[in-house]
Amino acid sequence: MTSEAAPSAPRLLAIIELGGYPNLTPLYRSLGFEVEVVNSQRRAQALLKRWIPHVIVAEYNFQSDFRDRTSNLETLMARLQKHPDVKVICFYQEEYRHKLDLLEDRFPIFAAIPFPVDSKTLESALRRTLN
Repeated sequence: MTSEAAPSAPRLLAIIELGGYPNLTPLYRSLGFEVEVVNSQRRAQALLKRWIPHVIVAEYNFQSDFRDRTSNLETLMARLQKHPDVKVICFYQEEYRHKLDLLEDRFPIFAAIPFPVDSKTLESALRRTLN
C-alpha cells in the first residue's frame, strides 16, 4: 500500500470591504475551494504573509482621497507581483470602469465583474481559474 498525499483544494481569499452583494461562500465551496474571508485589505495583507491563495475575489473601490493610490487594490496587486500565479477577480462599479482600466494597465486582473454581481458570470470566471 502506497501513501499518496491527497491533492489539496484550491484556495480562495474573499476580501469583502463594502459588500452589498449576496454571500458567495457557498458558490466558492461548491466549486471545491478552501475559502478564507476577510473584511479589510489590512487583514488580507496579514493573511498573505502565511497563506497564498490560488484566487482572490475582491471589490475594486475607487478612492480619490488616497495620496499615492487611486483604489484599495494597488497595495494588494503590488504584493501579488511576487506571486504571479494568483488570479484576481474583482467586482467594480460601472462608473469607475475607466479607473479600473488604468489599474489593469499596471497589474493583471483575471476577471472584472460589474455590480450587481451575477453569480453565473462569477462561476464561469472561477471555473476558468481551475483550468
